[in-house]
This record gives sequence, structure tokens and C-alpha cells, in this order.
Amino acid sequence: MPRRPHATTSVAIDRMNETALDPAAMGRLAKALVFICGAEHPTTVALKAAAASGSERDIKNARTLFMRLKPGDRRAALAMLSD
Repeated sequence: MPRRPHATTSVAIDRMNETALDPAAMGRLAKALVFICGAEHPTTVALKAAAASGSERDIKNARTLFMRLKPGDRRAALAMLSD
């Protein structure tokens, strides 16, 4: 029987698909990704840039890169935000 994803995590990812994160949340997400993926990872850099500038283009790029992360990395980052 396949494992089902944790309900809270899948809801958070679904919410990210629907809504944009505010710059402060992107900054916190970037800090979590520094720990998970490293400071040089393109997603981490994009999230930091989006948090700093707040521009629609940077936010869209950061969100796209975040959604391309491995599911485990996304869940870990979102779990660190909820702590």
C-alpha cells in the first residue's frame, strides 16, 4: 500500500500553487533552503532576490524554482516554516 503524504504538507504545497507568498515568507523560506539545499542553490538565491526586491518577476521565478525542487526538499522547507 503506498504511503500517503502528510495532509498538512500537501495542503501547504497546494496553497503555494494557488497563492503568492509575501516577501517576508519568501525570506524565511530562503533561510530554510540554505540549510536544506545550500546558499548557492539557484532556488535559494531566487527566493532571497524575491524577498529583497518584491518584484512580480522575481517572485514568479522563485516560486517556479521552488515548485521544481524535489518533493522532499519542498516539504522539509515548509515544515521548517511551521516550526
